Amino acid sequence: MNATPLPRLSNSKARRLFLNKHGLCTPPKGNGKGDDLCAVFDQLGFVQVDSINTVARAHHMILAARRPAYKEKNLKLHLERDRLVFEHWTHDASIIPTKFFSHWQLRFERDRERLIKRWRNWHQNEFEQKLDDVLKRISDHGPVTSASVGEDENRSSGGWWEWHPSKTALEFLWRTGELSVCRRTGFQKVYDLTERVIPDGHRNTIHESEDTIDWAARSALSRLGFATSGEIAAFWDLISPQEAKTWCQNALADGTIVEAEIECQHGDFRRVFLFPETLAELDDLPEPPSRVRILSPFDPALRDRKRAERLFGFAYRIEIFVPEPKRRYGYYVFPVMEGDRLIGRIDIKAQRDKDRLQVRAYWPEEGVRASKGRLAKLEAELQRMARFSGCSDVGFDPGWQRNSDPAL
Repeated sequence: MNATPLPRLSNSKARRLFLNKHGLCTPPKGNGKGDDLCAVFDQLGFVQVDSINTVARAHHMILAARRPAYKEKNLKLHLERDRLVFEHWTHDASIIPTKFFSHWQLRFERDRERLIKRWRNWHQNEFEQKLDDVLKRISDHGPVTSASVGEDENRSSGGWWEWHPSKTALEFLWRTGELSVCRRTGFQKVYDLTERVIPDGHRNTIHESEDTIDWAARSALSRLGFATSGEIAAFWDLISPQEAKTWCQNALADGTIVEAEIECQHGDFRRVFLFPETLAELDDLPEPPSRVRILSPFDPALRDRKRAERLFGFAYRIEIFVPEPKRRYGYYVFPVMEGDRLIGRIDIKAQRDKDRLQVRAYWPEEGVRASKGRLAKLEAELQRMARFSGCSDVGFDPGWQRNSDPAL
């Protein structure tokens, strides 16, 4: 007897489903503050934090791509006054809804054991002897930065592995939940006791590890639309690949999820899991807006580079750490989206001293024609991006329109 064939999602359907889950399949609108900003965080799950400020920092660009009216001060209020979001780790430093904080207890427990072993070997600076001192300093005198602890300790301008002991202790206490980031000064984290930062109801809620594993898997799959067990584990980076795999096996057996195949950009098919109700959504997916959007390299839709390449045929690499002569495009190049396609990448920089957003180069993807209409939409987005970055004008380098292959 032949097995029943799995449901198949065309590449177009898969792209639209994925973008719809990530808030990029509907016209960007909303005031980008208060409850509306909370809704963005709920939909995405988290927003990655990044320090590079070529145009604007990644977390601000991610939010503005979905809410053009968003202002940086709106996130500051959520983080520092209302405590609706908190800063911690997913796959990287991220801003996360505070209502999820209780599930981070599992991460705190696991990181405590893991980091003690690793940091003893890597830092070798006896940071454990500073833990009580740092906690007492904060308890007695209030929030600190890494610069305001361990003033009498040797400091280095080297990398993170050369942290002085009190800075290592500070980071350890944050990673394991005893401290929280209460605000940032510039981009420097300011730490306080978690009991002073996270509201009691979220801080004092305790989950069994099985409950957090189930929450992490369900909430990841609902935000991804479809995923393998490995992609489910990687979304929050809160549970192990084996835990996600076991959850998928059990959920498949009891009918909570089903298997399907998605068509990749190049015509091959990939087996994934999704919720049965997701299949019912496919015929009602909105038509993506035709406008052009410049995205952060750390946008949730692009965070998984392999998924972006499979779905969109868009191979993207951050070249910050690539020596300049070996860069294919540039130091920090932004992906460009039109509708449900990634149509190119653009090298732009806010030259605030000149009150100008400067366009250095734009490379369309292969097969993407630089029509007048498309260029007009790109220039309209550049004007929006200029205003968002605090500039009043857009400038263009000579020859800024490049070939799809930079080698040409």
